[in-house]
Amino acid sequence: MSSDDRTIPVTSRRRWRLLAGIGAAVLTIALAYGLHWAQVLRWHQSTNDAYVGGNVVEITPQISGTVVGIGADDTQFVKAGQPLVRLDRADARVALDQAEAQLARTVREVRTQFATSAQLEAAVEVKQTALAAAQSDLTRREHLGTSGAVSGEELQHARDAMRAAQADLAATRQQLAANRARVDGTTLSDHPEVRAAAAAVRSAYLTWTRTELPAPVAGFIARRSVQLGQRVSPGAPLMAVVPLDQVWVDANFKEPQLASIRVGQPVTLRADVYGTKIVFHGRVAGFGAGTGSAFSLLPAQNATGNWVKIVQRVPVRVALDPAELAAHPLQIGLSMRADVETRDRSGPRLPQLASSATPWSTEVFGSGDALADARVAAIISANEAAPMRAAAHEQDTRSHGLLADTQLPAARHHAP
Repeated sequence: MSSDDRTIPVTSRRRWRLLAGIGAAVLTIALAYGLHWAQVLRWHQSTNDAYVGGNVVEITPQISGTVVGIGADDTQFVKAGQPLVRLDRADARVALDQAEAQLARTVREVRTQFATSAQLEAAVEVKQTALAAAQSDLTRREHLGTSGAVSGEELQHARDAMRAAQADLAATRQQLAANRARVDGTTLSDHPEVRAAAAAVRSAYLTWTRTELPAPVAGFIARRSVQLGQRVSPGAPLMAVVPLDQVWVDANFKEPQLASIRVGQPVTLRADVYGTKIVFHGRVAGFGAGTGSAFSLLPAQNATGNWVKIVQRVPVRVALDPAELAAHPLQIGLSMRADVETRDRSGPRLPQLASSATPWSTEVFGSGDALADARVAAIISANEAAPMRAAAHEQDTRSHGLLADTQLPAARHHAP
């Protein structure tokens, strides 16, 4: 038997052993992958098509004006309420002075109306006294006229005097009624004319305060386009404030992946800017109402002969952990990789989530109302007569006493 004949079986056996080893390894890997898929992978949906989103708060003026000051520039951090843009206040200052002067004048005019009512009441009493005297004089002369002691002419003068006194009393009563119609049922601060003048002061004061544009929220300045000396109009975008502590992630999943994703499922995310070592944790907050192509500027028109099916993607909103976000800040538009654990699928796929709470709000623009009310109250008080203030205080004290007796909370009338 030659050496070549002995070599062939040995080589064949080695080849079969190698193939058997490879097959066993492939089978082991397949079994391991199948076991891993059954226990882990089938409960996860992931995508690389995910990006950081956030609020971009536009700074726009509410009035027209010329820019005379800019308080922040791009990339700078600002606090809520910090002045960002200042407009020329000259015209607003003049309008406010005119409105305040008109309010003071109106208060004094209404004071005159209240005083006129008291004056006319006294005049009515005087006219009533004069009428009584004329009637008494006429009665006396009529008794004397029967005996011929008083001439007919003198008796006629007495009758004319009584009719004149009656007409004078009627005219004074009409004046009193007309003046009471303007002031009855009101106080000085609640008089319609005073309220109208006070509203004009508030409007002028709010216009004056709106010459300074504050930051509605804390964040970083972006897209500054305003320049000094620029004439701006209401609604024109001047700059934007981006609050990076309020960002989220919009992960765009394919259509087949959406069937197992539910609101509230945990999500792990990694940002390209930090690499794979930093892991963010979040939860599914909601789903977009349509695919990205459906809400694009130019939606796709598929009613053509050359139609090619393209798998669509739907944005899924992911809320991030605020503590992790503070430790590793994210900027809007950064790329993320999102992985959703879909083990818990008990909820509906598209829940109708409704919240009565306001998710975003600011108190920066509401401070002017209280200051305007205080300014109006100060003007009314400065132009109100001391006796009227004392009477109003006495009436308010009586009201408090009655309310205290009935165990109700005290109420005080404030100037509008």
